[in-house]
Amino acid sequence: MEGFNIYQDIATRTNGDIYVGVVGPVRTGKSTFIKKFMDLLVLPNMDDEYDKERTRDELPQSGEGKTIMTTEPKFVPNQATEISLDENVDFKIRLVDCVGYRVDGALGYEEEEGPRMVTTPWFEEAIPFQKAAEIGTQKVVQDHSTIGLVITSDGSITDLSRESYTDAEERVIKELNELDKPYIVALNSAHPHSPETQELAKELEEKYNKKVVPVDCLNLSSEDINNLLKEVLYEFPLKEVNLDLPIWIDELEKEHWLSKDLNQTINDSIQDIYTLRDVNHLVEKLSDSDNAGDIFISDMDLGSGVASLTFDLKDDLFYNILEEMTDLEIKGEHSLFNLVKELSVVKKEYDQIADALQQVNETGYGIVTPKLEDLLFDEPELIKRGGHFGVKLRASAPSIHMIRADINTEVSPVVGTEKQCEELIEFFATEFEANPDAIWQSDFLGRSLHDLVKDGINQKLYRMPVNAQEKLQDTLQKIINEGSGGLICIIL
Repeated sequence: MEGFNIYQDIATRTNGDIYVGVVGPVRTGKSTFIKKFMDLLVLPNMDDEYDKERTRDELPQSGEGKTIMTTEPKFVPNQATEISLDENVDFKIRLVDCVGYRVDGALGYEEEEGPRMVTTPWFEEAIPFQKAAEIGTQKVVQDHSTIGLVITSDGSITDLSRESYTDAEERVIKELNELDKPYIVALNSAHPHSPETQELAKELEEKYNKKVVPVDCLNLSSEDINNLLKEVLYEFPLKEVNLDLPIWIDELEKEHWLSKDLNQTINDSIQDIYTLRDVNHLVEKLSDSDNAGDIFISDMDLGSGVASLTFDLKDDLFYNILEEMTDLEIKGEHSLFNLVKELSVVKKEYDQIADALQQVNETGYGIVTPKLEDLLFDEPELIKRGGHFGVKLRASAPSIHMIRADINTEVSPVVGTEKQCEELIEFFATEFEANPDAIWQSDFLGRSLHDLVKDGINQKLYRMPVNAQEKLQDTLQKIINEGSGGLICIIL
């Protein structure tokens, strides 16, 4: 099932055309790889026996030793073949066996009359072997391939040493980097699982900044091919990254310090992230944030190039932000639980008077309408009017009336001479213009002006005696229940 998913994904990224350009130095096993690839994946899935036999005849030659076998670029099969796997996976496939780059010690470059000349699909006349390798690599990868595969060796498959491949290896990888096509490196080895080969693969990954996969091309398996193609998928461009942050972050203002910090962290981390393989580096960069908790890849769609990351924040950050925004002490889940219970009671009470408060602020007068459960019903009473009888139903309910009364107060400290007072007025005027809030914090005779003004307001607030409050309440009730036709107000 996983193998089919790989081919489905890679077919999606290449629009159904899996054209693999196999490039690299000579004598690294490129032709051997292509033969194994065709034997394991393509030929068993071809329905037409004639096409299958023709494709088998087109397979490249491979051999042991130092002698070069591939002397011209070869398309295998000559025409792209459409194959169907299970799970409704259909795609066209073709591999291109390139002329390899020259390697010191390899045989077959020269002939008696001079440089070996080879034929290519791009020129009518034969051209020197090395030129065919250079031009072929560029044209095959750029014009005839959707993905690239560099095959090099650790020196264990022929009599050539590892050092013999280095220059050609560097050159072909440099060419591929300039062409900007997705590719990886296969390190052909007679012992791909040995510690030495694994260590060499790591060194090459650091050197070229590309995935290097040790394989044995002579004994290649279907799992090896699946793994190589899966690794190539990670080299395709990253189309989209979805970050799943805690949902409460959406409730913060854009200018909140945490929102700005997260935006900056994400913008900085996303730089130089181009391929699906780079997503791991993105996770590492995001994890360096002071506010980051667990960050991990939750999903990666190799076919569409979309990666999804879960970005958790530090556990205590949620409570710290709540404390900061509410000025309430919240020490954990238990504290938050109790606080929400208390606030829910307060909110129910506030919701009853919210409209009245708005009316007070807008008009100076607000009314809290009584709730149904506040109504008190009296017993029904039989009444007679003339020759008719009826029933009187009476009910009462408390209503709350809010009245805004503006309170004026003043502070008139005695500070000394007229000149001193003028200087104080000038000081206050200057301070008020510079910072209106700061003037009320000014110390005066051991107390701030704010405290002095507050005392004056409080004295007036509690100046109305209780009997006056009761009379005002009685008056308001009569106006509401009986009307204001006979109301006479005398204000002294």
